[in-house]
Amino acid sequence: MAGNSLILGETPSSASSLPPKSMGCVKELVESSTLTSIPSHYIFSTNLDQQVSTEEIPVIDFSLLTSGTPDQRSKIVQQLGKACQDWGFFMVINHGVPESLREEMLKACQRFFDLTEEEKREYMGKHVLDPIRCGTSFNVSVDKVFFWRDYLKVFVHPEFHSPGKPSDFSEISSKYSKRTREVAMELLKGISESLGLEENYIDTAMKLEKGFQILVGNLYPPCPEPKLAMGLPPHSDHGLLTLLIENDICGLQLQHKGKWVQVKSLPNSFLVNTADHLEILSNGKYKSVLHRAIVNGKASRISLAMAHGPSLDTVVSPAPKLLNSEINPPAYTGMKYRDYLELQQLNVLGEKTSLDRVRVQ
Repeated sequence: MAGNSLILGETPSSASSLPPKSMGCVKELVESSTLTSIPSHYIFSTNLDQQVSTEEIPVIDFSLLTSGTPDQRSKIVQQLGKACQDWGFFMVINHGVPESLREEMLKACQRFFDLTEEEKREYMGKHVLDPIRCGTSFNVSVDKVFFWRDYLKVFVHPEFHSPGKPSDFSEISSKYSKRTREVAMELLKGISESLGLEENYIDTAMKLEKGFQILVGNLYPPCPEPKLAMGLPPHSDHGLLTLLIENDICGLQLQHKGKWVQVKSLPNSFLVNTADHLEILSNGKYKSVLHRAIVNGKASRISLAMAHGPSLDTVVSPAPKLLNSEINPPAYTGMKYRDYLELQQLNVLGEKTSLDRVRVQ
């Protein structure tokens, strides 16, 4: 499978050349020097020259899901199910979230990344369940090769958190989190129906009233050797659904039928991907899909992901109605969402290693 070697960019013998774990952000590195090449600890042993497809991913008209006729809704539910089963990615249009709010949220993230290193250090949490955490790469305590990426992660539901700087971040992110959560909840109703379950099955079974929602801002600064570095390697997301927006710089690629597909989003749309816990709940009918972030040499890319998952204390296992002891036995064992999240976030990011831990062999 493409991308298998991405995490293994350095051999164990080179591990001693890694930078100190207190390393600064990539943005600081780029702005503090005239880089013509990247430091060795950012180099991946991968081939980004492989052919990338430009296939178009499915498009879902959200307005027909929420305000269409019964026949229109039925067709959209079918389209949702097909998109989840065939792609694991789809684009959502006519979702009702103001474009101005989306732009304000991206700008607020940019202003956070523009804070000084000293100001951001206040938010450099140490544990995956710290409600506000910023840093670089993915997990510098275990990463053998570092990613060309700075991040901000904020828990926004069931309890809302926000960094104190920039001053308007809290107000903007509160509005944005609420609106994206509404979109995700409606999509999950349609997805629940598409599986042949009751409309509110996922909501009830996953205890979404206390569902875990994380705002993840990603900054990928320009890289002098973009074909040697990686923003994020091939991975799948924890949770149920992730809604993503980005600035005008493309960089997201997903894997489809063994090929990498370059994603180019439509104006004012959400890119949505099914995540690990929807794969578990559907007993493998809907797959979480490998995707990666590449970098470029000209401009900074900012993406903003809103991850929507079960409540932290929910044990996620396949929906009983979808199981049959002979034809379709359980393909995954149950695990508390909190434990799964810690398992993924505390280890090296790559492929579906966490999902494999709960897969029935």
